[in-house]
Amino acid sequence: MAAKQVLSYLVVLVFFSPLAIFASAKQSNRLKALRMIKELNHKGPYIGLITVFPPEEAAFFATEAFRPHPEHPFVDLSGRRFRLGKINGKKVIYVRCGVGMVNAAAATQQMLDLFDITGIIHFGIAGNVNNSMSIGDVTIPKQFAHTGIWDWLNPNAKLDPNYVAHLDIESYNIPKGHGSNLLGHIGYNSEQYFSESGDPDSAKPLLWAPISEHWLQVAANLQGITLEQCVNSTLCLPEKPKLVVGLRGSTANIFIDNAAYRNFLFKGHGISNFILIITYGSLISRSVIYYIFINKSIICLFI
Repeated sequence: MAAKQVLSYLVVLVFFSPLAIFASAKQSNRLKALRMIKELNHKGPYIGLITVFPPEEAAFFATEAFRPHPEHPFVDLSGRRFRLGKINGKKVIYVRCGVGMVNAAAATQQMLDLFDITGIIHFGIAGNVNNSMSIGDVTIPKQFAHTGIWDWLNPNAKLDPNYVAHLDIESYNIPKGHGSNLLGHIGYNSEQYFSESGDPDSAKPLLWAPISEHWLQVAANLQGITLEQCVNSTLCLPEKPKLVVGLRGSTANIFIDNAAYRNFLFKGHGISNFILIITYGSLISRSVIYYIFINKSIICLFI
């Protein structure tokens, strides 16, 4: 009996000791990273930079504008690498957050909580839904909405009066008026906004997240800036790119490659740009700054 007990203890030790060692090493690395962050914050503040996809990161580093910190080039936290350095003499911290709004929100919140940050520049891909804009254009929205919170309803379902918008799928039948469509309706909900100035656990409905007036004015002062039309002698945009300030944008965990849906967003709600995977920044901090590069145009968003 005693021999069996000793054997069971040995088995437990064999299986759990590596886990304990791993947890101890993980905790040690985190404490080391936090000590480094505390030291670096004494030399702040910094501007935060966030990308989403590896191709965006590769393009960013290819510019060679980012100069790594000579002593502390990066800090690893929660599976992400926060890189420290300078761009044109400005102190910055860069991280690639990964796909999805949860990742974007987590990386942004982590950066705000741990580092001395004055603002965040977030650049990711998106698509243009406003035909007045072209590839290479720059747009700085005045408002942003999360259009990924919706209920898919049965055809005979009653629409909730609290919906901020609804999409009747049947109206897109080809030809119109013939046959039935069982896909029903989509009802769009507003965000639930929790604010430090509000009561605890009391959310307010929020559809359009307004952009900081200060940063929007800064952006407006950039109008008239000259944007490059050619990457090189053989690769050029068909038209000279322009900067547009004050439009509306939206975001969701949905990639849109559908002309009818883009038309619904633009004509129904005045949305000019749809950004895939961006932190809905107003829900995190009113002082956050976002700068989004997209494939059909470039969006600058200041929150």
